[in-house]
Amino acid sequence: MKDIIRKRFEESISVIHQTGQRLTDAIAAAAEMIVAAYRNGGGVFLFGNGGSAADAQHIAAELVGRFLKERKALKAEALSTNSSVLTCLANDYSYQAIFARQLEANATARDLAIGLSTSGNSSNVVAGLAKAREMGMKTIAFTGNGGGKCAALVDVLLDVAGPGLPSPRIQEAHAVIYHVLCELVESAMAQKR
Repeated sequence: MKDIIRKRFEESISVIHQTGQRLTDAIAAAAEMIVAAYRNGGGVFLFGNGGSAADAQHIAAELVGRFLKERKALKAEALSTNSSVLTCLANDYSYQAIFARQLEANATARDLAIGLSTSGNSSNVVAGLAKAREMGMKTIAFTGNGGGKCAALVDVLLDVAGPGLPSPRIQEAHAVIYHVLCELVESAMAQKR
């Protein structure tokens, strides 16, 4: 039991370290893109499934609330939180349409879409990113193992690479990435212009 505990911590530390080294430029580019959307009067729409839906909600909460500094609330919405809308869309259209249809209803080209999918192939995340691109929105994806179908649909790919990485290691690295992003965005938005 203790060996498994130590091994999982070592794996996580290694993946997070390698991700930080490899994605420094992409994380900075994503932060700049989010700040630009806010300064242009837009907001951020986030979506994913399962643990990635929870991560989308976590990011939205940090942006609307605060991360480390007191500042004006920032517009951010996780598209997995309205069960009536989700079940309506899944029933009347398909589960694949649940994020794309919400973007069509609520987003504009000034907004930014962030999709989270550890495989990069979740059909509803792919459809959401495709709809965002069609609408002229900037796009970012948090993925793993190469980015899957999401890779071709985004302006910035935040891919936690590694041969056959399991979802838990990918999601742990995602958490560090989005905490850094929240800090960078908050710092930029808290500065007096």
